[in-house]
Amino acid sequence: MRQWKKNDEKLKKQGKEVKVMLGSARLHVKAHAQKRFVVALKYEGEEDYRYLVASDMSWRAVDIASAYTLRWLVEVFFEDWKLYEGWGRFAPQFDEEGSSRSLTLSLLLDYALLLHPEQSARVKNNLPACTVGSLKQKFRMDGLVDVIRGIVDADDPHQKLDEIIAVAKRLFPLRDSSKHMNDRDLGRLEPTPALVYRAKACMS
Repeated sequence: MRQWKKNDEKLKKQGKEVKVMLGSARLHVKAHAQKRFVVALKYEGEEDYRYLVASDMSWRAVDIASAYTLRWLVEVFFEDWKLYEGWGRFAPQFDEEGSSRSLTLSLLLDYALLLHPEQSARVKNNLPACTVGSLKQKFRMDGLVDVIRGIVDADDPHQKLDEIIAVAKRLFPLRDSSKHMNDRDLGRLEPTPALVYRAKACMS
């Protein structure tokens, strides 16, 4: 087997420059039954190498490692998709069809968020886009500020506040919990004297 090429490199990872030890070689990979470009990389402070296997031999090892640093964007998407947009919790369908439809809806939502003035201004000026979570928080804050402004500017602030409270009670009613033991029929939950002989028969 040929000697590995090892180099100290600096890569951009999540917006920060990090040091990495790179090793690379074009090797025959038995599991693939052909030659592959194998890249070993270890970030500063780590003890073990991680390995990347590339099928295109024309790339440089440092470029493959740089592309690998972008993998974390997949995790960012999953976080937005499940945590902030709620698709993981509220998907009404399951299995492959449910996953594909909720994914389509989430992408449409992401596209709609690009039209938000704050977001479109950042994209237009080649600045980092806002996260879905921060935009969601801003929507809530803007909504709260609009409600407060409406109360303050009203001719009768007390009446306006009472109207908003009435609407809020209709929109957000309290619901009975199904996790408590109230009104549960537990049955007898005790031995039946007439069946004691059966229990003894099972023990014999």
